[in-house]
Amino acid sequence: MGRTIDMNRTLIFSFLFLLAGTSGAQAQLYKWIGQDGKVTYSDTAPPASARQVETKSAVFGNTGKIDLPYELSEAVKNNPVTLYTGDKCVPCDDGRKLLAARGIPFTEKTVSSNEDIARLKQAGGNAQLPLLIIGRNKQQGFESGGWGAALTAAGYPETSKLPGTYRNPPAEAAAPAPKPPAAKPVRSKQTATRAAGDSLPATGNAPPGFRF
Repeated sequence: MGRTIDMNRTLIFSFLFLLAGTSGAQAQLYKWIGQDGKVTYSDTAPPASARQVETKSAVFGNTGKIDLPYELSEAVKNNPVTLYTGDKCVPCDDGRKLLAARGIPFTEKTVSSNEDIARLKQAGGNAQLPLLIIGRNKQQGFESGGWGAALTAAGYPETSKLPGTYRNPPAEAAAPAPKPPAAKPVRSKQTATRAAGDSLPATGNAPPGFRF
């Protein structure tokens, strides 16, 4: 109602939604306020004159996650794997290589600060690294035979079943630093008035129900 729709791009978004349930599709969407004060949503970059530009990734389908084979998926669900590592730690490198070669999805926690050490101890570890946690099973230090037997007992396949496109999440500190509170933007009266551009008819081709 009062919204201009580009039919070609509307068809594109409709096609992306039809992909739901089969494979994930992702698009970069933009929101901006034009010189006329109107809000526009689009999958193409805004003009240089646009103000208050925002971007957001819209995921269509199965949230973009890669489906794992059933046996591996069940093992991950019932006995998730977490690896605690340290810097310049050869046994940690060996353990990481073993998990990668066997195709084990895992989360890596790095230990370098006193806070990380405290979190390591809470997880059941001591000063020795690496620490491998498979569900409730804890393997202190690297020993290929022990790790392999523990993974097999937890239901993980003997050989890699991971899809070639799968990537483990990046390693993070065992005790991540808290994020600083986001600063509140300072708004001028004009900006506040323009923010009421949300009350103006929006244009563009955002998919139905999409919100920034």
